[in-house]
Amino acid sequence: MSSKTRGRDMSRLLADFGHDLPAVPAPPEAVKEGRLFRHAPRRGARTRGRGWAPASAPVSTWRMTSDQAPVYWPFISSPGLPPTGAQMGIDVLSGGSFFADPLGWVLNDEISVTNPNIFSFGKPGRGKSATTKAFCLRMMDFGYRVLVIGDPKDEYEALCRFFGVEPFAIGQGLSTRINPLSFGPLLSDWESLPADQAQARAAIVFARWLTLVRGLVGSQRIGDRHVPFGPTEETVVQAALGYLTGYSKGSSRLRETTIPELWAALNDPTEELIRDCRYSGERQFLDDTRLLRDALAQLVKGALAGLFDDHTTIDVDWSAPIQSLSLSRLEPLGDEAVGVALTCLNSWGRGMREMSAPGDVRIVVRDESWKQLRLGPEAVKSFDADLRLSRSSGDIQFAVAHKPSDMLSAGDTGSQAVAIAKDLLHLADIKILHGQDLGVAEELEKMLGLGPLSRDVVTRWAMQGKGRALWCVGDQNYKVQTVLHPVEQDLTYTNEAIKGAA
Repeated sequence: MSSKTRGRDMSRLLADFGHDLPAVPAPPEAVKEGRLFRHAPRRGARTRGRGWAPASAPVSTWRMTSDQAPVYWPFISSPGLPPTGAQMGIDVLSGGSFFADPLGWVLNDEISVTNPNIFSFGKPGRGKSATTKAFCLRMMDFGYRVLVIGDPKDEYEALCRFFGVEPFAIGQGLSTRINPLSFGPLLSDWESLPADQAQARAAIVFARWLTLVRGLVGSQRIGDRHVPFGPTEETVVQAALGYLTGYSKGSSRLRETTIPELWAALNDPTEELIRDCRYSGERQFLDDTRLLRDALAQLVKGALAGLFDDHTTIDVDWSAPIQSLSLSRLEPLGDEAVGVALTCLNSWGRGMREMSAPGDVRIVVRDESWKQLRLGPEAVKSFDADLRLSRSSGDIQFAVAHKPSDMLSAGDTGSQAVAIAKDLLHLADIKILHGQDLGVAEELEKMLGLGPLSRDVVTRWAMQGKGRALWCVGDQNYKVQTVLHPVEQDLTYTNEAIKGAA
C-alpha cells in the first residue's frame, strides 16, 4: 500500500494542528575508559628509558607460617626492644639499630627477661670476642665497670691499657698472689658491728669459703672419680676455718687465713678441733680426713703453688673502668690448672663484690668458662652460685664458650654435674649465638629450644660474616650484625699470633 492510501501517522497529524512530539534522544556515544594496568613483558618494555633487561630478575622464595607473616607487605618487622643501653649494630629484620640493655630489660615488665646474665656461644673466629668487648666498651658510657675474672688468652690486655689500666698477670714466678679465702669488704668495721649483723656477715663469708673448698677438693680425682666432699668434710673445714680466723673464740677482730694454713691445721689438728669435730682421737681424725688433706696438699704443692696460697699482693682500684686478671701464663699447665685458677678467682671476685655500693654496676666477664665446669659437680655448683647472685649484686655475668654442649663436658651423661650445667642455661635469659657448623644444629634445637628458622640463622646466615649473631632476649629472637668503629677493630683484634706466623 502506498503512503497516500495509508493516511497520516500520529506525529504528522499532530504537526498539522501545531503540536510536535518530542524527538527521541540519540544514544550517548560510548567512551572507552583508560586501563588501570597494562601488560609489560617480564624483562620490561623494549624502549629507551623503560628499563629493559636482557635477563629476568630472580624470584626470592620465602617459607613462613601465618604467625610469622601476618601481613604480606612490606615484610618489615618493627624493633621490639627500646633504644636504651649499648648500640651494638643493626637489627637486620627491621633495618634499625639494635640496643643491648640487660638490666633495663629486667626492669621492663614488657620484656620477658628476669635476670641480666649473658651466655655467648660461637665457633672460633665468628666474632664472639669482638662482640663481648664492644658490649663492655659501650656500656662503660652508662656507668658500668668491667671485671674480667680470668683472661686465659690475654685478649683483654689491649682494652685495659686503652683506659690506662695495667692488667694483673698471674703465673709461675710472678709477684701477683690472690688469696681466695680473703674476707673482702665484709671485714670492714667488724669490731663495731652488733652481734646479729656480725653473725649474718660470718654466714656469708663461711658459705663462700665452703663453696670454694668444696670445688677445689672436688676437682681432684681418684682414677675416674672425683674426691668426695660430704657433710663430714664440711664440718671439719668449717671448724678449722673458725679457729684459724678466731671466729670460734669470739674474737672481735678476725684474722685472714690462707689455704696452706687450712691444710696445716688439718694436718696437725689441735685437741680442741678433734673434740669439736666429734672424733675419738687424733688417729681417727687423720684417717678420716686423709683424702681431704691430700686434695688440699695438691693445691699447696702442685702446679698452682705460689699463686693462690698466700695473702693477696695486689691492690685493685675498683673505681677504674676495667680490671683484668690474665692467666695465659698458666696455659702450659693444662686446662685443669686453668679451671682451678678460675674457681679461685671466682670466689675472690665474689667476695670483693659482696658489699658493692648502690649503683656500682659491673660486667663480670668469664671467658673460657667451660674449663671451670670440667672440674666436676662442685665447681659447677660454684659457678651456679655466681649466676644466681647476679640479681642481688646488680652485676651482669657474661660467660663465653664455644658451643652449648660445652656445658655437658662437666661430667658423664646423666650425672649430677651435667644436670646442674644444663640448668645454668636457664640462669641466663640472654643468649648470643654466633655462627656454628651444621653439626651443632641439633644441640641448638635440643638444648636451647630453637626452632628450624632460628637454627638456620645460626648455622647459615651467621656463618656468612663475622659479627653476625642471633640474640635471644627472653622468648624473642633478633638477627643482629655487630658494627665496630675502626678504633674498636684494633682493640678487639685477636688474630695477632696467626697474622705473625703467616
